Amino acid sequence: MNKFSKIKQHIYLKIESGEWPENHPVSSENALSAQFSVSRMTARRALQELAYEGLVIRTQGSGTYVAPIKSQTSFMAIRNIADEVRSRGHDYRAKVHMLKEQPASTQVAEALELEEGSPVFHSLITHYENDLPVQLEERFVNPKLVPDYLKQDYSKVTPHEYLCVVSPLTEASHQIEAILPVNTLCQYLSIDRHEPCLRILRRTWSSGGVVTFATLTHPGSRFKLGGHLTFKE
Repeated sequence: MNKFSKIKQHIYLKIESGEWPENHPVSSENALSAQFSVSRMTARRALQELAYEGLVIRTQGSGTYVAPIKSQTSFMAIRNIADEVRSRGHDYRAKVHMLKEQPASTQVAEALELEEGSPVFHSLITHYENDLPVQLEERFVNPKLVPDYLKQDYSKVTPHEYLCVVSPLTEASHQIEAILPVNTLCQYLSIDRHEPCLRILRRTWSSGGVVTFATLTHPGSRFKLGGHLTFKE
């Protein structure tokens, strides 16, 4: 884990444990720079990312403070797709296309904060709603944090369900983009080349570091992105 990530994890654990409650002052850029032997710019970047994620509030001339709980709600909650489908009264099932160990590519190694070529676990799963494909999930997992990932039956339990039990989520980041599918994606999702898709790139962390890097692709006609925001009064 690089020093930038260590700073974020340090602050998150302080908040998660309750040691730093709402409105508690967060260590300054100078203090973090000295504590983790990094530049002030690196410390500033870590605090800015935490502010973007809603965990802290930065006030010019005053400092950085733990955000009130109400302001920490993300616009995009991470939910188990099986629960989403069943909540609509529909049938859910999954088909596992791939479940193996392989060397990490440059992109995957960077996302998981591992050395290129390090072993990672790779899964590819299609999720169905009433026998219609609604999501293709490609996931890379850090085996150091989830050593038994390949031993699970993901036709019975989703990766999200399993990971929440063995490596509880502490942090996540999202990147959302619209794409047109390639041939293999058309086959997995039973769509044609002209069907636009929504792709979500997601990284998730536990207290031990980056756990997964996932690509979730939905047919545009079968997916809606929404959420509910709560603002501090």
